[in-house]
Amino acid sequence: MNMEIHVLLIVILATSLMHGVSSSVFTIRNNCPYDIAPGTLTSSGASITTGFELAPQASSTIDVPTPWSGRVWGRFQCSNDGGRFSCQSGDCGSGQVECNGAGAAPPATLAEFTLADASGTDYYDVSLVDGFNLPISIVPQGGCPVTDCPVDINAQCPSELAVQDGTGGTIGCRSACVAFNRPEYCCTGDYSTPETCPPTDYSRFFKGLCPRAYSYAYDDASSTFTCNTGANYDITFCP
Repeated sequence: MNMEIHVLLIVILATSLMHGVSSSVFTIRNNCPYDIAPGTLTSSGASITTGFELAPQASSTIDVPTPWSGRVWGRFQCSNDGGRFSCQSGDCGSGQVECNGAGAAPPATLAEFTLADASGTDYYDVSLVDGFNLPISIVPQGGCPVTDCPVDINAQCPSELAVQDGTGGTIGCRSACVAFNRPEYCCTGDYSTPETCPPTDYSRFFKGLCPRAYSYAYDDASSTFTCNTGANYDITFCP
């Protein structure tokens, strides 16, 4: 074999091993006292399972090829009436258990990840920027920081932010941006910089209950966490 071709094949194989085999494992657990249906949305990278159901105390694992960026959230009060799957909270509108590339209808608590960026670092956070629907925690395996929103914010949600089911129970707490769609809450227009879009009473409400979670768009300093690429992550609903 020509030496140049031989070297080229080695380089291609090494690159393939570096980018095609590396992965992280998400272990998704349901500690809630009722069924949930986790959903996932891939922003970049290979597609992964987009939705499944979990009974109370059940768990499921997902292999996530890296690099990967996306989010995980929970749906609940789900049914399959007439053959169409839907959930009252966190629904993705696909009509199936699998979300198939659709995201959560707010309010929904989000676990967000960017795995294996160019510097070999994982970034992860819990976001309440779209509001809250289920408590959640992200626990990396290997000593990296934990982040979470373990409190049931629905039980304390201000009435103007609350989303209720057909029986009057609160099943979600909208962010002020989602509820009112005003620039000062959404950090848009004249409020599109950290200097012009400070915390509001509404974002402070979320931050006070879940200090490690994103409470609004410019809440980076206390809400983004990092780990060396290669870690596995436990994502628990109702931790």
